[in-house]
Amino acid sequence: MKVQVNRDMCEGHGKCQSAAPEIFELRDDEISYVLVDEVPAESVARVEAAIRLCPRQAISWVKEK
Repeated sequence: MKVQVNRDMCEGHGKCQSAAPEIFELRDDEISYVLVDEVPAESVARVEAAIRLCPRQAISWVKEK
């Protein structure tokens, strides 16, 4: 599974990094970046938490085509 951060919506609250630090990184530009191409199965629940915790709803799963 893949996850993305909408950088136009991200305000750098860092809740995603707190929920899943192995997946998200808040950088100096105060925007969250996804660190992996594919979310490992053991991190899916933490990514789901990050999606729920994001105050701007800037994180979403990428729909496979």
